[in-house]
Amino acid sequence: MPYTTLKLNWEDAIALITFNRPEKRNAVSTLMIQEILSALDEIEQSEARVAILTGAGSAFCAGMDLEGLQDLADQSLEDNLEDSRRMAAFFHRLYSFPKPLIAAVNGHAIAGGCGLATLCDFTLSVPTAKFGYTEARIGFLPALVSVFLVRQIGEKSARDLLLTARLVDAEEAYRLGLVTQVVPREELLPRARQLAQTLIANGPSSLSATKQLLVACSGPELNRQLELAIESNARIRLTPDFREGISSFLEKRPPQWKAK
Repeated sequence: MPYTTLKLNWEDAIALITFNRPEKRNAVSTLMIQEILSALDEIEQSEARVAILTGAGSAFCAGMDLEGLQDLADQSLEDNLEDSRRMAAFFHRLYSFPKPLIAAVNGHAIAGGCGLATLCDFTLSVPTAKFGYTEARIGFLPALVSVFLVRQIGEKSARDLLLTARLVDAEEAYRLGLVTQVVPREELLPRARQLAQTLIANGPSSLSATKQLLVACSGPELNRQLELAIESNARIRLTPDFREGISSFLEKRPPQWKAK
């Protein structure tokens, strides 16, 4: 099918998804989420054995499109809960995708974009990429990605990243466990393809069963935590600080927080 916000290319047993909103630093829009999910469905039903995700332009993904987030501040709690559930299902789809996913991080991966990069089975990064969950800077809450982040790097490191909202470079992201390999820019896609070929040499049933087992082991507890995160994600959008954070970012001024 034709896509607007991404490109889907086929290289024998490898599928390559390229986020294609370089003018927006590949920020995630509602349409982009729908198209990523459609591309994943297409890949799952295809003969492709491995998928690689990367970004067009200088960024991998700058997170959610903030102009779209501003609209969320005017929604009801019920609408925000529904939207949060859609986002949770989106992240869970990446986490539980039955075929191996490789993120080839060509530039900054911020907020939800960091989630996209690190929810893949493997995360390769160029040295100049920055990673971080910056939601607190705009009065938002990285609720959904935090559920997966604690599993990846432990609670202490997760608290550091989530509460400070700081950016880390690729080397620190590697030390924390967010990144699998740091590779020179010119080698990023070749190394991702090389890794894909290593995976393709293994039994497809074995890979699928391994991923299924890993997801099943965390299933009930993960679902419970996601439900808590969904409600927190929805409720933070109703706060004055959320509205102020979005407005101040778009107006390029320091936020004036209301809460104590």
